[in-house]
Amino acid sequence: MTTQPQSPVTVMPPLPNRRNAELLLLGFAAFITTVALLIVEANQEQGLSWDLIRYVVAFIVLMGAAHLAVRRFAPYADPLLLPVAALLNGLGLVMIHRLDLAKGETASDGLGGTANQQMMWTLVGVIGFSVVVALLTDHRMLARYGYICALTGLVLLVIPALLPRKYSEQYGAKIWIQFPGFSIQPAEFSKILLLIFFAAVLVAKRDLFTSAGKHFLGLDLPRPRDLAPLLLAWAASVGVMVFEKDLGTSLLLYSSFLVLVYVATERLSWVVIGLALFAAGSIVAYQVFGHVRVRVETWLDPFADPDGAGYQMVQSLFSFATGGIFGTGLGNGQPGTVPAAATDFIVAAIGEELGLVGLAGVLMLYTILIIRGMRTAIAVRDSFGKLLAAGLASTLAIQLFIVVGGVTKLIPLTGLTTPWMSYGGSSLLANYILLAILVRISHAARRPITTTPGPNPTPIAAASTEVIEKV
Repeated sequence: MTTQPQSPVTVMPPLPNRRNAELLLLGFAAFITTVALLIVEANQEQGLSWDLIRYVVAFIVLMGAAHLAVRRFAPYADPLLLPVAALLNGLGLVMIHRLDLAKGETASDGLGGTANQQMMWTLVGVIGFSVVVALLTDHRMLARYGYICALTGLVLLVIPALLPRKYSEQYGAKIWIQFPGFSIQPAEFSKILLLIFFAAVLVAKRDLFTSAGKHFLGLDLPRPRDLAPLLLAWAASVGVMVFEKDLGTSLLLYSSFLVLVYVATERLSWVVIGLALFAAGSIVAYQVFGHVRVRVETWLDPFADPDGAGYQMVQSLFSFATGGIFGTGLGNGQPGTVPAAATDFIVAAIGEELGLVGLAGVLMLYTILIIRGMRTAIAVRDSFGKLLAAGLASTLAIQLFIVVGGVTKLIPLTGLTTPWMSYGGSSLLANYILLAILVRISHAARRPITTTPGPNPTPIAAASTEVIEKV
């Protein structure tokens, strides 16, 4: 009796989830934040205090808690997302503390009011991040609530315009909801809700956006009856720009919508038509509304009124000129001369004290985050996840371009904040929620599939080891 040789059993080793690498990178981010803080204290001739130590310990504990949430609920997430955001958050906290010192608030005062408040908002942001990572077990469930997200996002956008000026207007823009002791900027949350809606609709109504109309100059134009979603997005963005005097949010929401439409359809005609509509609306707004005209004229020539409307931009340009290539050094500049340096103009403060080299390093961190988000969109298998991840990463890229372009006089100045770095609770919480959704999609893209079909199910990988290593 002969026995047939049995085929060898192949045992697939478990795919690495890279959580230890994430922990190591978080430690490196905490180290850089601590060293930067000590440099600021030394250059400002401040002594080492227990408040400073508590500040560092609190930051390490918060980032460690965020890491534990990812390790427990999203173990296969991209190991670079959280550490990069943590380093940006830490550098922002250092610069805000530096600006507190410029206002005369020393370490003996408890690190100053603004830095303490930002640390409190960091706590809230990490809690929000952890809750989303824990509760959002499947990112695809967000698609079910697309229209609810749209309604909620639009309501949040409209509320500031309906409130009296004393409850909604700061620095000329009606984008706030002010409560006793604090205020929120609802547009920061609207961008996430509307991105979910855009992604859900583009997946559900794909045929509407891919139907071809006439062919003109090499472009497949959409049918006129299919332009309704684009016209609604255009009307909403122009309304935000006109009635809330918020050019930044208007440009951000509309650009994000165009990017998602292009990713979903691969048709340049939608982008061309969308940009033409936005340009036409901007020209009409410039001619009709005085505040839009003042913003554009200040952008074109801030030195025409250096002590008035152009003062903020002039001081920002002086800050970049003072910083030069290598900067004045942390704690050695005069970033307090720029109005709203801790919020809208924190990039100018970084440019002065860290110079072009330091600012390029910060922008490189954002670039890494955006690229990893785009790679997550490529790796995930469902259409909704692809569009949502691409939209979240694109929104970060667009917001960064708008902020840096505004403070460097490349484009008109807007009121957007720098993600994770600028002072502000609404911005910090919203961006940590955005990061949590991106982490969840990344986990879905990289995790192993549980079983294969057949009588003897065996574990297999969602993607090959080579793909995960590349992504």
